[in-house]
Amino acid sequence: MDTDGRGRSVWDTFCDLPGKIADGSSGAVACDHYHRYPQDIALMRDLGVGAYRFSVAWPRIQPDGVGPANPLGLSFYDRLIDELLAAGIAPVCTLYHWDTPQALEDAGGWLVRDTASRFADYAAILGEHFADRVRMWIPLNEPVVETLYGYGIGAYAPGRTLLFDAIPAAHHQNLAHGLAVRALRAAGATSVGTANNHSPIWPRGTSEADRAAGEVLGALLNWLFADPVLLGSYPELMHAYLPAGFADDLAVIAEPLDFYGVNYYEPQAVAAPSPGSPLPFDLVPVDGYPLTTNDSPIVPAGLHEFLVSLRDRMGSRLPPVYITENGCSGADTVDVDGRVRDRYRIDYLADHLGALTKAIEDGVDIRGYFVWSLLDNFEWSKGYGPRFGLVHVDYSAQTRTPKDSYRWYQRLISS
Repeated sequence: MDTDGRGRSVWDTFCDLPGKIADGSSGAVACDHYHRYPQDIALMRDLGVGAYRFSVAWPRIQPDGVGPANPLGLSFYDRLIDELLAAGIAPVCTLYHWDTPQALEDAGGWLVRDTASRFADYAAILGEHFADRVRMWIPLNEPVVETLYGYGIGAYAPGRTLLFDAIPAAHHQNLAHGLAVRALRAAGATSVGTANNHSPIWPRGTSEADRAAGEVLGALLNWLFADPVLLGSYPELMHAYLPAGFADDLAVIAEPLDFYGVNYYEPQAVAAPSPGSPLPFDLVPVDGYPLTTNDSPIVPAGLHEFLVSLRDRMGSRLPPVYITENGCSGADTVDVDGRVRDRYRIDYLADHLGALTKAIEDGVDIRGYFVWSLLDNFEWSKGYGPRFGLVHVDYSAQTRTPKDSYRWYQRLISS
């Protein structure tokens, strides 16, 4: 047990393993939003944002992933939500951002179907307690990352290296999504969507082998999650890897949504597999573009490209779209005069908002945009190296310093 009864998560366990986090750190304190949320909400209010997307820690509500709610956990989110509303900021609640209670992982985690049922119980608790005050709900953040990084290649918690045998974890997360949509609606939630990480797929060459590799990677990264949720079907290329009886769950998975969230950072280049590769493709660099400190190529046009392709693929099944994450990292420092000069981030945001505007002009129904992120924070396996925030955090003193990008975004919103 941790602060106010929070249970242990898979990330607590993962951070304890030597060599898993680049700087040897953990997310135990990070930017200490748990204790400093009034200060952080004041920064949001001054910034002028209309909504704040936050994630609930499942182990804070159900320490072992089952049973009654921890009242101290609910109390924290009560205070957070009420403070947001008092500041005129709409709460946008994500139920899950990869922090599975360790006890559930010990019982099989997302590889077993029962975890989806446990997630539905958890969603019902949150819906019953907060549906009267939360404007928008997102059951799971980026199940593709949990599946591929957590269960496929072991780069993230829980650190499994199953390659394509990880795909049942994708199906069980999709099922959890659908069950959570039903539970939230039953509790009175009026706007429920999702937040999937997406990348346009760029085959390296024009050969049939490169094109086929791109088809597999596109099915794996994008359509394994978007298709069942929006179309009620899985890409045929993925059928062989899904658990038996998967089709019986599609009606639940495809519960109608009020919005669809797209998290965008980069395209992914791909080539035909090298001899002896355990995968049916090779991931290759996206050449010719600058990189962030998180090694992401900066390609604003990729956002427009994916949004148009999503619209074309889904047609009338696509609800209004929100960009639920977009941002870039840098090695930001506070100068002697107290400023953080992150001109590169201003250019990044301006260029991506330009791509978003072009997608709107091309007929994509986009309703909102969330920057990742307000604060510098613990960035998973890369620790505290990459800084994504509009606000610089000194992790030792826990001081907040708005960056130049914060001031720029403040002016953009006000105009």
